[in-house]
Amino acid sequence: MSLDESAVTPDVDVLIIGAGISGIGAAHHLKTHRPQTSFAVLDGREQIGGTWSLFRYPGLRSDSDMPTFGFGFRPWTHKKSIAEADVILDYLQQTVAEGGLEEHFRFGHRVRSANFATDAGVWTVVAERPDGELVELTSRFLFSGTGYYDYEAGFTPELPGVEDFRGLVVHPQHWPEDLDYAGKRVVVIGSGATAVTLLPSMARTAQHVTMLQRSPSYVLSLPSEDATAILLNRLLGPQRAYGITRRKNIAVQRGIYKLAKRYPKAVRRLIKADARRRLPRGFDVDTHFTPRYDPWDQRLCMVPDGDFFKALSRGDASVVTDVIERFTPTGIRLVSGRELAADIVVTATGLNMLAFGGIELAVDEEPIAPGATTVYKSMMLAGVPNFVFAMGYTNASWTLKVDLVCEHFCRLLDHMDAIGRQTVVPVCPDEQVGRLPLLDLSSGYVSRGIDSFPKAGTEGPWTVKMAYEDDIARLKHGPVEDPALQFGAGRGAAVGVG
Repeated sequence: MSLDESAVTPDVDVLIIGAGISGIGAAHHLKTHRPQTSFAVLDGREQIGGTWSLFRYPGLRSDSDMPTFGFGFRPWTHKKSIAEADVILDYLQQTVAEGGLEEHFRFGHRVRSANFATDAGVWTVVAERPDGELVELTSRFLFSGTGYYDYEAGFTPELPGVEDFRGLVVHPQHWPEDLDYAGKRVVVIGSGATAVTLLPSMARTAQHVTMLQRSPSYVLSLPSEDATAILLNRLLGPQRAYGITRRKNIAVQRGIYKLAKRYPKAVRRLIKADARRRLPRGFDVDTHFTPRYDPWDQRLCMVPDGDFFKALSRGDASVVTDVIERFTPTGIRLVSGRELAADIVVTATGLNMLAFGGIELAVDEEPIAPGATTVYKSMMLAGVPNFVFAMGYTNASWTLKVDLVCEHFCRLLDHMDAIGRQTVVPVCPDEQVGRLPLLDLSSGYVSRGIDSFPKAGTEGPWTVKMAYEDDIARLKHGPVEDPALQFGAGRGAAVGVG
């Protein structure tokens, strides 16, 4: 393809932001399905893994089964179906190594801004190095694999009197590597996935661990090992067994979710009955394990082999449902008048949501406010050219969506090559499409931050359905060509032409 002298040749065809699961998935798909496409992966940190290398708190593990949380292109062969962070990180590192992806990663590049020049058809990305130096990189496409929360700081609510407390206050997102809690009295504030993970893990060595919750969550026990997967692996080998196990687990996930949405009262009773069965006779399940909301209005808390309930049953740990009045020098005084003695308080109070890693996006130097945009096929933004992002499911494994988005992205690039176009932008008919929140959860962290995220539409390709089967039809089998997409020529080198 001939280019005039004014053409802009970008550094790479695709810049991937984020070296976590989404970024690794995008890198694999591009290298495998688009070997002619140049790409680089930028991350502000110094290692891959995203969540799984950032968080260091005790017991960190997946809250989804690994055959669906693992990549579709690389079997999960470890015997544990609910796995700890170090095992997951090892899986990700092997994926990068075996795929020959290391050369594409550029660590210590925290992306601050990105501007798309329409005439040139090129993104200019400004990244900050650890020493404060700003560097510019250019690309034809930008792929955001930044997740949905702020890596810099977790959420901590106002804690009255915390300055009086003589013990240590720790947030799980900033866990001290040298924290010694052996023989200590620990209070974990929170009732979500982090809290139910910390309690059984810390209870093994702490004097006692108390989970202090303002209101309960649904806690459901799952086997840490999948007996069916282990048998299939032995009979059929890893590759064939993985495909079957993955399909089985997806069906089970979707079945439980649909059942909960259709028969919430029945599912509520079943989860509550399971908790009662696992706890000592007389345990106040009504107070501590009866949420105010229906199942899957917020994510369920999955615990492997009932370890959370076992710790409570042994007496190593306890649950208190109450409201904090204030901290005291030796612990926490509750509205009920009770005081919880503590040497260490862990604020497992949630995360702060952050759209696209806080990157300042612009088109032709005009700032883009993510909250004012509408998503297209759950992977692009109306009015933002050559931009793709990966956002996982709220009711299933994150990676299921990542695989589909990356596959469709490669198909989009193939289509653009075939028709000789270099830019693509979704155009939303504002007067015809209503707007909805991007995520369908009532959790506190979602309520606090969802307004800053793009909106879902009410019809057509603008909808966001947390349904894997719908995305299979739309992203895997559906056509790339769409009336909502506008393709342009630009002046730069075509994607994939080298």
